[in-house]
Amino acid sequence: MLTQLDGLWWLLLTLGPLIFLQRRLHFEMQSLLLLIFRRVDIALAIFSMFFFPGVLLHELSHWLMAKILGVRTGGISLIPKSTGDGRLQMGYVLTAQTDAVRDTLIGLAPLISGGILVGWLGIAKLNFLTLGDALLTADLTVILRVIENMFMQPDFAMWFYFAFAVSSMMMPSPADRRSWLPVGIAVGLLLTIGILLDFGPWLMANLGVATNNAFRVVATVFAISAGIHLFVLIPIMGYRMLLNRLTGLEVR
Repeated sequence: MLTQLDGLWWLLLTLGPLIFLQRRLHFEMQSLLLLIFRRVDIALAIFSMFFFPGVLLHELSHWLMAKILGVRTGGISLIPKSTGDGRLQMGYVLTAQTDAVRDTLIGLAPLISGGILVGWLGIAKLNFLTLGDALLTADLTVILRVIENMFMQPDFAMWFYFAFAVSSMMMPSPADRRSWLPVGIAVGLLLTIGILLDFGPWLMANLGVATNNAFRVVATVFAISAGIHLFVLIPIMGYRMLLNRLTGLEVR
């Protein structure tokens, strides 16, 4: 059973580091911009513009999924604003109240579209799978050669930027996740009933492989996204620490 669900364990192992790296990088970037410009409005404006492609895809994904599911939409905004609790709302799409299933699918839409794009960019344009294989060899010469080849890929900087901006904005917000709990409980109850009625072997035989493969795909996307965030985080943190020393100021 555990080997049949190895994709789920990989997903859980990659999700935590991605969330940590994403939040840390956003903090470091905002801190660096504040230290440079000394104005919150300018820092947030530049921060928001940097992630605009990801925000655009995020909100358009909500809008398009709502249209596909027949849910009425209202206004759409790509202008960032503070929520008053220390968070920054990068944009939003207004949708009519609907059932939990459609609400969940609308909330998942940015992760689906963003995951597809990041996966394609990471594999086809940035050669991340080759880097992963090189890391498994633990051979520094091989790893450095693969990294050098990655930088030599056509338009590497452009594709890397798009992968970074999209992966950083594809995760569902708290508002996107508002219907996940009741849907998760319902799915859990159905699975429990199926297992109690001895449908467990049938479920694993007919749905287990497809589900596990889906988990593996998502885990690969999360691993690519985490690697991209780590690659950007290291120099940003270094610049922020240097400015801390030079200015004597620190963002808390």
